[in-house]
Amino acid sequence: MYHVTFPGIGLALDINPVAFAIGDFQVYWYGIIIGMGFLLALIFALRNLKYFGIDKNGFIDCVLVGLIAGILGARLYYVFFKWDYYAQHLDELFAIHNGGLAIYGGVIGGLLGGCIVAKIKKLPIPAILDIAVMGFLIGQGLGRWGNFFNQEAFGTPTDLPWRMVSENTEGVGVHPCFLYESLWCLLGFVLLYWFSRKWRQYDGQIFLLYLVWYGMERMIVEGLRTDSLYTPLFGLRVSQILAAVTMLAGIVLLIVFRKRRVKAADRTAPAQSNPDANEVSAADVTDDTPADES
Repeated sequence: MYHVTFPGIGLALDINPVAFAIGDFQVYWYGIIIGMGFLLALIFALRNLKYFGIDKNGFIDCVLVGLIAGILGARLYYVFFKWDYYAQHLDELFAIHNGGLAIYGGVIGGLLGGCIVAKIKKLPIPAILDIAVMGFLIGQGLGRWGNFFNQEAFGTPTDLPWRMVSENTEGVGVHPCFLYESLWCLLGFVLLYWFSRKWRQYDGQIFLLYLVWYGMERMIVEGLRTDSLYTPLFGLRVSQILAAVTMLAGIVLLIVFRKRRVKAADRTAPAQSNPDANEVSAADVTDDTPADES
């Protein structure tokens, strides 16, 4: 049980990381919230598959494999940058119930696993990426509240009105980094969904915008965190480096592909006797899109 206060705004809460217990088995709010985020992201994706020209059955296969690959990727990413500890505690390599999952590793693993299945099933990978990252924003936006219930992933001391104080912050007001990322991701979902309906010009464009949007936020907020993973050399924060690289890559590719006009959903339109020059075949969509090149 934690007593959490936001003294600048006069808010105080008592929170328990454990939602309920069945005998000795405890169910944590963290897991429930992550599950809710995944479920809402999946519902959103299934309701929008037709708009992106994606087969439902094939997409579900991508999700199942991507989920497993995401969990493995999140754990391997964390273990890799904490190898000094795990080299001495090999029995804890897969003890994820004790924590130790990195969001970037989860995103990378999930995308790779899902894209491999998409390639095998000849699904339009760039379109899959577009809808997947909007789902990620839903999951990330909700999932960060699991950090709140665990009282983790907070930042450095601050005197800002929305500072957070609890036993885990040792009575010091700190940046509620979970809140920053949650709000940023949920706002990003709204903006990218709006963009996808109004101005999306090609498959993969939403994915590139996600790289820029999330990379910019993570590069800033990670600098406030007190529990960052660091590189062995130079003492740099891993997530900040990766965020900067992905943000810059997204900007460059958006510029390179600014004149592209390729959508997988075009293949669902009725065939025309005199097709427009901008129309492409399903094979072209799968093989010649920005996400495959990136």
